[in-house]
Amino acid sequence: MLLPDKVAIINGGATGMGRSTAIKFAEEGCSSVIADVNEAGAMETVKEVEKRGKECLFVPCDITDIKQIKNCVDQTVKKFGTVHIMVGCAGGTPRVRGGDAPKPGSRPRRGVANLDGTFWDVMLSLNLKGHAFFCKEVAPYMVKQKFGKIILISSLGVYSPPMPASEYHSAKAGILGLVYNLAFELAPHNINVNAILPGPIKTPFYDPLMANLSEKEKEAKFDEMGRSVPLQRIGLPEDVANVVLFFASEMSSYISGETLIVGGGKPLPLYSEMF
Repeated sequence: MLLPDKVAIINGGATGMGRSTAIKFAEEGCSSVIADVNEAGAMETVKEVEKRGKECLFVPCDITDIKQIKNCVDQTVKKFGTVHIMVGCAGGTPRVRGGDAPKPGSRPRRGVANLDGTFWDVMLSLNLKGHAFFCKEVAPYMVKQKFGKIILISSLGVYSPPMPASEYHSAKAGILGLVYNLAFELAPHNINVNAILPGPIKTPFYDPLMANLSEKEKEAKFDEMGRSVPLQRIGLPEDVANVVLFFASEMSSYISGETLIVGGGKPLPLYSEMF
């Protein structure tokens, strides 16, 4: 096993890449703590982990609330004694709640002319600030034991945005700066910090963006997204979980401050642009 007797916190572990990571970790000997606001989804993840013979604890946690982050880490240490791995999967774009004027957490119209201060703050808190404070809370335990793995999920949209989404992509770009700085700061303590930039991955991330589509229309949209990728398919959560496992294991013991794209070949230039 690659992660024998390890303990991981996976924020955003109720669905998608987070759930696949928890399952993959369990198969490699790692117990997990699922930090999420989606209780129903988190309990499904707990069941899948326990099926594989490892312990799994669900701690309700809104990543935009610093107190809840601290409570999650405290509960993890109370249950397992320490934390070896922290995976930051939580994030996304809040669902639009209608109307021209954005309400707190709603999505305003796209484009720089429509930037909204409230939505900007929500997006940075959800996609960047919360991860920074999770790192703050787990770092002392990792420093004490002279071992730790931090893996944060950014986005390929940082380099190759598929649409105007300055709030989301700016926050995800901030993840890269956070990773570079933490990798430098924590390296003397044998703590590896790396980032993954997923391309198009079939996860509930797209639910708010496809809220008005039928299931058939959603599948057609995913197929269309897959055709835009050199490997000619949309990515699956397991594709990302495999890379998270690599960064969490000793296979990557001499890698830190790395940013790895998992995008099926994106952003390779189109052949028409090469020849």
